[in-house]
Amino acid sequence: MSGEDEQQEQTIAEDLVVTKYKMGGDIANRVLRSLVEASSSGVSVLSLCEKGDAMIMEETGKIFKKEKEMKKGIAFPTSISVNNCDYILKEGDLVKIDLGVHVDGFIANVAHTFVIGVAQGSQVTGRKADVIKAAHLCAEAALRLVKPGNQNTQVTEAWNKVAHSFNCTPIEGMLSHQLKQHVIDGEKTIIQNPTDQQKKDHEKAEFERDPSKQYGLKMKTSRAFFSEVERRFDAMPFTLRAFEDEKKARMGVVECAKHELLQPFNVLYEKEGES
Repeated sequence: MSGEDEQQEQTIAEDLVVTKYKMGGDIANRVLRSLVEASSSGVSVLSLCEKGDAMIMEETGKIFKKEKEMKKGIAFPTSISVNNCDYILKEGDLVKIDLGVHVDGFIANVAHTFVIGVAQGSQVTGRKADVIKAAHLCAEAALRLVKPGNQNTQVTEAWNKVAHSFNCTPIEGMLSHQLKQHVIDGEKTIIQNPTDQQKKDHEKAEFERDPSKQYGLKMKTSRAFFSEVERRFDAMPFTLRAFEDEKKARMGVVECAKHELLQPFNVLYEKEGES
């Protein structure tokens, strides 16, 4: 990055940037609340993901209407639990909703974990309660530890202590990234439960475009697909369900990923017998 580019970087020191973050955060929270209310036994995960993405696009379409060139919309596609499967929710399921909104590239991500079918005023008990409480306290610890002068390893250590106090295991290798305008996976990271190798070399774990990579795609389908990615998503993560012709998108993504124009986000899952 040149010195000129660095000078042009917009930060929260500007009131308008703060406003854009707040607008994105408000939309993300409204969508999240709507999805939690809609989550009940018999409801399809895919239908909820589609509802979340549609709501994000609808809500972001209502703001900054006069700024025709401003990009806004989905910063991270709506993901619910095992988000690569069209699973039907049932009573007692432990569900996590994860989504992101951006306004002019300024990103607001939210996530929430809850149990399907628990009546208002009732309490969750057992191992599900343990893991929800552990996650909540880990978030509280991060809010207090992520500040100037502290190291990312302090947060990792706190997370592990909290999780182990509830006899839970942090998800291995999951990263929390610094956010910048148009950048959802910034250089500064916090890793939870790293392996020895991951302590030395954090791996990037949907798809995202890598703006630093260039390659002349050979297939017409790949070129059309990548052109649509650039136009609609810029450098934000996206899901293939967002494409009108998902079959063609699945064909086009192969060459793009092979030549590292796109980076896949790996689906994370729980090992048998772990919490």
